[in-house]
Amino acid sequence: MLDSWHDSIVQVGEFALLSALAVGGGFWLLQKNRPQWGEQLDNIVVDRASVESAINKTEVVINQLAQEAVNHPNLTTLREQLAKLTLELDRREIQVAVTGGKSVGKSTVIQILKNVETLSTTSLQYTETAPLFAGLSENSDAVALSELQKFDFVLFLTNGDLTDSEFQVLQQLKAEKQSTLLVFNKQDQYQLDERGTILQSLKQRISGNVVATSASPLPVKVRKHEPDGTVQEWMEQPKPDVQQLTQQLEEVLAQQGQQLVCTTTMRKVLLLKAEAKNCLNSIRRDRSTPIIEQNQWIAAAAAFANPIPALDILATAAINAQMVMDLGNIYQQKISLEQAQQVAGTMGSLMLKLGLVELSTRAVTGILKTNAVTFVAGGMVEGVSAAYLTRLAGLSLVEYFEQQEIALETGNGLNLEKLRQVLQTVFQQNQKLAVLEAFVKQGVKRLLPEAKPVGVVG
Repeated sequence: MLDSWHDSIVQVGEFALLSALAVGGGFWLLQKNRPQWGEQLDNIVVDRASVESAINKTEVVINQLAQEAVNHPNLTTLREQLAKLTLELDRREIQVAVTGGKSVGKSTVIQILKNVETLSTTSLQYTETAPLFAGLSENSDAVALSELQKFDFVLFLTNGDLTDSEFQVLQQLKAEKQSTLLVFNKQDQYQLDERGTILQSLKQRISGNVVATSASPLPVKVRKHEPDGTVQEWMEQPKPDVQQLTQQLEEVLAQQGQQLVCTTTMRKVLLLKAEAKNCLNSIRRDRSTPIIEQNQWIAAAAAFANPIPALDILATAAINAQMVMDLGNIYQQKISLEQAQQVAGTMGSLMLKLGLVELSTRAVTGILKTNAVTFVAGGMVEGVSAAYLTRLAGLSLVEYFEQQEIALETGNGLNLEKLRQVLQTVFQQNQKLAVLEAFVKQGVKRLLPEAKPVGVVG
């Protein structure tokens, strides 16, 4: 594997190698930036004041982006969306999504509800979504769920007991604080005792309210016995039965109308804020990369010139307080030199406790052994390991700072548990063989310019 990888990377220049490392080390940073609405709404009391506060915080992020990247291509769109959200709070219409799998009666339910007299004068607006679980593409259901976040209320239709897929979607909507009502449609297709059993099962599984409807009942046979003994039979179309559903919608509109609008607006605001912060973080990551790379090669040269085999010393040497301060400044985290030294010491201790120093050194040693010349060079393992650990520390700080809303005012402001999780994630992502070997090769080139490439036995 090492030999085959060498054949590929020997044709790549230094800049391309560093770019590949940036992708390998930073790709995981992009994954977290996919907004997760439910997590963001947890423990938030949503009212008009809290939404307005969230809008103001989003404006701060957008303004910060404008300061750091005056000509950013997304600025105009972000500001336009923010202006619309301010007006969104005064919206009177309640947007209702009607969703579910295939053939559950979505279109019919909407048609019936529009003709219900008690609802016809209200501000309910219905939208039918594309069928869930249709298998159109791998992410079609994910896209559909994302679209549901834009609605104030969701009617989730099923025509029987829940399948596992339906249950999972309902659980996700619940986790994301999406107001949802489960509708057991087409109940007329079951016997009376079966209807009760299914309805009870639905209520138990979702631990919530469920209504039963028959939006388009099946025709029933009517038989009439005449006095002369003859019997007449004909098919009769029963009237739709949506009374429970109508009653629920009336209550929702009367009691929760404004609350629903606020919650939906809050979700949109948080999504916009995440989008703006993604843009801002992208700019900052571009500014952070040269700082991390500069410090990693400084650490490599120092350790190579003065080998430091002790793991605790190696961990301490890899995390420079100045790098902490420089990265903190990029992310508007006001950190003094004393605080930066405390952060560096804390990260060194964490890397030792998590076993990252030992594991990294072993991995570097294993790759260097493929080349006898570079392996026996004094301090090579320590030099490359110091550079690698410095990179891990830098990427971890970048990730940690991206999650901060306010500046660290004291050294004690560091969230050790969060930092521990970040370190582990960064380490796992950068342990991929291709990424690690490319880094080792680059380190060898820096420390021994005349050495043969890693992966070629001399």
